[in-house]
Amino acid sequence: MTATVAFICVFVTVSILFYVFYLPGTLKLGPEKTRQTYLRERKEVVYENLRDLNFEYKAGKFPEADYQSIKTSLEDEAAAILAEIARLENAGAPTQGRKGARS
Repeated sequence: MTATVAFICVFVTVSILFYVFYLPGTLKLGPEKTRQTYLRERKEVVYENLRDLNFEYKAGKFPEADYQSIKTSLEDEAAAILAEIARLENAGAPTQGRKGARS
């Protein structure tokens, strides 16, 4: 009886370890995100947070001081994100009209 119980315990332990640590031959990974993609997603999240904050303030869930503080913080974050997006887009844009450049 104890040998059967021991065998079952070992079998269950090995099965669990195999299930947890087994890596299939190929992993399905999503598309690689660029910094611009990340920033655009973050911008949408910040805008959604601003909309939610405005709605909750109008519903009376936030006092004026807290609302202004959070709103200012979110607006500053949005401005920083937009500035970085613009900087990345300008850095990636080809420069035209450079002297000495070959066509």
